[in-house]
Amino acid sequence: MHRHATETLAQADALLFGRVIYQMMEEAWRPRAEAATMPAWTEPFAQTIDAAKKYVVSSTLDEVDWNAELLRGDLGEAVQRLKEEPGNGLLTGGVKLPMALAELGLIDEYEFVVHPRVVGHGPTLFAGLTKPLDLKLVSRLKYDSGAVAMRYEPRR
Repeated sequence: MHRHATETLAQADALLFGRVIYQMMEEAWRPRAEAATMPAWTEPFAQTIDAAKKYVVSSTLDEVDWNAELLRGDLGEAVQRLKEEPGNGLLTGGVKLPMALAELGLIDEYEFVVHPRVVGHGPTLFAGLTKPLDLKLVSRLKYDSGAVAMRYEPRR
């Protein structure tokens, strides 16, 4: 899974995070002076996410670092401008920001990773979506753990 995530991150021009995911990922993956020991198999992912350009959508943060820039103003306009830049595109994750982007029709591809463990709590992805998303499966990847990564494109 980490290898797949690393490859996916490496293909994107930048990561688009909301405040919660940005702070969570920074806490987990930003290198620290005290150099915590992480398993060797996580190192490629850690290096890739550390080096990635990041855009953070937040109305509460005053500043960001970790190779990041705050996005201010109208979300749709700001993301559309980023999408129009040449390159391979943006990668996002989380719950609230992807929901907002889906509502605006700004997501070109979805990847859902289903893990073989049901916890019964936590945020629900796309809860409250105002219109259905009709998606077409474009690829599927099964892991030995039983997890499955599925990529979909919107039907237009």
